[in-house]
Amino acid sequence: MRQMTSENNGAAGPTRRAGSGRDLVRDRDGVAAIEFAMLAVPFLALLFVVLNTALVFFAQQTLQTATTQAARLILTGQAQQQNMSALQFQQTICKNATAMFNCGGIAVSVQTFASFASIAMTNPLQNGKLNTSNLPYSLGSSGDIEVVQVFYQWPLFATMLGPLAADTHDLLIATAAFRNEPY
Repeated sequence: MRQMTSENNGAAGPTRRAGSGRDLVRDRDGVAAIEFAMLAVPFLALLFVVLNTALVFFAQQTLQTATTQAARLILTGQAQQQNMSALQFQQTICKNATAMFNCGGIAVSVQTFASFASIAMTNPLQNGKLNTSNLPYSLGSSGDIEVVQVFYQWPLFATMLGPLAADTHDLLIATAAFRNEPY
């Protein structure tokens, strides 16, 4: 039977005297838990950022594929023959972009150029903010050079600056440049 003393209060294990600093320094109990706590938070934060970055790359590729598929309607003259509006073209991109995107956030710019050398890309940023109110939409005709740009503000879920971050979105841009086929 264990005898209860004032030094160990009935606890199992060796007794310790209060104020024994050398014993506390040499004591290795709980070191693994402390090391895990120190490394777990940065490791999990880094893992979350890596997964978020992978998701952004996947979303970019999905948007590019949807843009390429929809641009084919202009390339082959189907969009011109159907007299497709900018909203209808945006909805076509949205159908191809799966459920990853909010369709209302997809903005489309379609421009016609005389030559590939004269191509000038649309910059929808004004004062650091996305402005989609004046994006051009011109389907062109047979043999014209077209540039289709699709813009989407992708929300970031892991910002390292937290509340100090000014903007928590990445601007995804998908582009297709081509010469319309004869139709």
